[in-house]
Amino acid sequence: MRKTALSLMLVFGLFGVGSAEMMHKEKTLYQRLGGYDAISAVVQDLAGRLVADKQLGIYFKGLSNDGKRRLIAHLTDFVCSATGGPCIYTGRDMKTVHEGLGISDSDWNRFVELTKETLNKFKVPAKEQQEFLQAVAPLKGVIVEKK
Repeated sequence: MRKTALSLMLVFGLFGVGSAEMMHKEKTLYQRLGGYDAISAVVQDLAGRLVADKQLGIYFKGLSNDGKRRLIAHLTDFVCSATGGPCIYTGRDMKTVHEGLGISDSDWNRFVELTKETLNKFKVPAKEQQEFLQAVAPLKGVIVEKK
């Protein structure tokens, strides 16, 4: 019995099971942002800002209320997935969704400003804001058409 217990302690020790390192593993950005409900609230706020914005609101004209709800649901799943959460984004790829809209660098920059305003409203820490913005930065290349 003592030999078995000693063997188990040795095995757990060798493989790091229960080690302090494993217990202190950094959480995903999804977890640090507060999970699904927090991301959903942030996306809802950001969507409201985008629709109401004088510069970017033109891209949402003609959407029905149902269309806006679908957009918010897709965006929530996209952000959830992109930040390491359990969601599966089932929408179209970003190039297809934005192709032909003529989105400019100025539009992208305004989107980033509004995103920062929303993240600040929800008191998202600077580190998580930076990580989030770094996660969406590569999308600029497929979203922006006008240089």
